[in-house]
Amino acid sequence: MKTDLPLEIKRFKQIREENNFTQSEFAEILNIKNSTSDIERGKTKLSGQVIMMLLKVLEVNPLWLYGESFQKKLDVHHINSMPKIISMDETNSRENMLLVNQKAAAGYPQNIGDAEWYHQLPAFEMPIPQFRNATYRGFQVEGDSMEPNLHPEDWVLGKSVESLQQALNHKVYVFVLQDSVLVKKLHKHPNSHKISLISTNSYYPPYEVEASEIQEIWEVTSKLTFSINENSENSMLKKLEQSMEDLKTQLNTLKPN
Repeated sequence: MKTDLPLEIKRFKQIREENNFTQSEFAEILNIKNSTSDIERGKTKLSGQVIMMLLKVLEVNPLWLYGESFQKKLDVHHINSMPKIISMDETNSRENMLLVNQKAAAGYPQNIGDAEWYHQLPAFEMPIPQFRNATYRGFQVEGDSMEPNLHPEDWVLGKSVESLQQALNHKVYVFVLQDSVLVKKLHKHPNSHKISLISTNSYYPPYEVEASEIQEIWEVTSKLTFSINENSENSMLKKLEQSMEDLKTQLNTLKPN
């Protein structure tokens, strides 16, 4: 057994022990056959593939591994999800809120960095204190996957989120992916680069995506709905109909024989 192991081998073992992995578990994570024992004994050199997996899965800085940097970790999965384009008012002093309807949402991911494309979207200022000091955008809801909380053609107003790391589990966000715009609840998986997008309508299964697919994230803070009285009216109508039936029954019992 070698006693003068290279620094990268010592640090390789250090990473395993810090994460409480067995040699077999560590090997499985790094796509190494059997175990990491041969590497830790200095019998097998660290391959470029293993170094890449250390960076990809555990964010280990290759330069630190070889003693060329004091920074152990690299945040390689930090994705800037802030809006690529914002709209300003005529005085260029305040941000406007852009509204993205269902038709515009279809082309939004492909035109996310095209300033000219945004000119077609309605833009206005929301003069309410809650909508200050942040960038907001409105998106129209499509489909019934978020019922009963959100109905088709409702509008959600979202505040921009800097990165996925700042987004919280079980909250509702608008996710601008590479090919679609979705309003969903978020579920982040520990030690994974995938997330699940959850519908509140139980008919729809969770939708799993890679974090790298996310272009923008908007935290839903409020909504505009045009069906607010729909359920209450139906309920009132049913109660009224039932009351009429009850009254008819009572009158029939009072009729002389």
